[in-house]
Amino acid sequence: MLAALERGIKGGVWFSLIDKVYSLPNLRAAFAKVKANGGAAGCDHQTIAMYEADLETNLEHLSDQLRSGVYRPRRIRRVYIPKPGSRERRPLGIPTVRDRIVQTALGNVIEPIFERDFAEHSYGFRPNRGCKDALRRVDTLLKAGYTHVVDADLKSYFDTIPHQPLMERVGRKIADGRVLELLEAFLTQGVLEGLETWTPTSGSPQGAVISPLLSNAYLDPLDQLMAEQNVEMVRYADDFVILCRSTADARDALERVQRWTASVGLTLHPEKTQIVDANLEGFDFLGYHFQRGRRWPRDKSIKKFRDAIRAKTPRKHGHSLCVIIANVNWTMRGWFEYFKHASHVNTFRGLDGWIRRRLRRILLKRHKKHRHNGLGNAHHRWPNAFFAEQGLFSMEAAYDRISQSAGR
Repeated sequence: MLAALERGIKGGVWFSLIDKVYSLPNLRAAFAKVKANGGAAGCDHQTIAMYEADLETNLEHLSDQLRSGVYRPRRIRRVYIPKPGSRERRPLGIPTVRDRIVQTALGNVIEPIFERDFAEHSYGFRPNRGCKDALRRVDTLLKAGYTHVVDADLKSYFDTIPHQPLMERVGRKIADGRVLELLEAFLTQGVLEGLETWTPTSGSPQGAVISPLLSNAYLDPLDQLMAEQNVEMVRYADDFVILCRSTADARDALERVQRWTASVGLTLHPEKTQIVDANLEGFDFLGYHFQRGRRWPRDKSIKKFRDAIRAKTPRKHGHSLCVIIANVNWTMRGWFEYFKHASHVNTFRGLDGWIRRRLRRILLKRHKKHRHNGLGNAHHRWPNAFFAEQGLFSMEAAYDRISQSAGR
């Protein structure tokens, strides 16, 4: 796509993009991504399967609407989902399938334009990058002596991005008025919350396909500023840390970030933004806790995992043990795959034991041997080996295998 776009660039600004957006091959590719990501229906109640039932007709109609300029996004359906580790709820916007396709097609065209200039230390929502790359970079810097850390938190970032400065920033690279109008339409599309409808005046809707790219574009000047001043920052979306060799350097870096955020209409959370010593109190980043040269799952990550397992292992579960274990294994394997780089096995050993105890309680209930004062001799009746024979995944055993392989 970038090679095709090069013909339309003049003085660093990109023209003639809308025809790339509404091309049928691009819309087909966009639908494939939307289908792979899944998701619920929007305010029009049309599911992905319903849209696919007459796919070519729907895409041709969508292409015609974009070409003629009559396309208008529909309202976003707003729902609230639990915020891991707290009682708060996070707002999530669900666009219609049709609008998700257009946003994805738009992203296919403009992402390469921004991506080639994004800073090296930005890892969130970018091609061929992810959380583990950011975590590796943090680990490398800590081992190199960058142990004075600015642990930063942008307050309600996605909801507070100012629209006009954002569009001005996008306009420095894109001069196609139709594309800019399309982006602005997505930023200001109506929100349906319950029975009420309202129009946002700031922010990029969480849940919208185009939001991660726009959020990176708005924070890119901060990335560039830190890079120019040789400040070691690691950013994943709106979550970032700055690693320094001294407290004085950390204070100076924090002051620079405070000045920049204030100048662009953003706010650092006064209670969650702090300077810490990684060798003393440590800090949390992307689900891990870093301290004294080691890292392990932070408390909120463990709580979220336990909550997920509890939901799958109620004492009065109606499915067979085989089905329960298969369901539990799916959650355990995914969680372990992310946290397998922890510095020690204790967390995995403890969680393995806790999960087996929950399964024993299910078995006790079924065998009418439930004791109100505990599990009794259930661990003798159903020892660890029994669950291994039933195929229960062991995070401790998997960690040991990884450690032995690394040792060799």
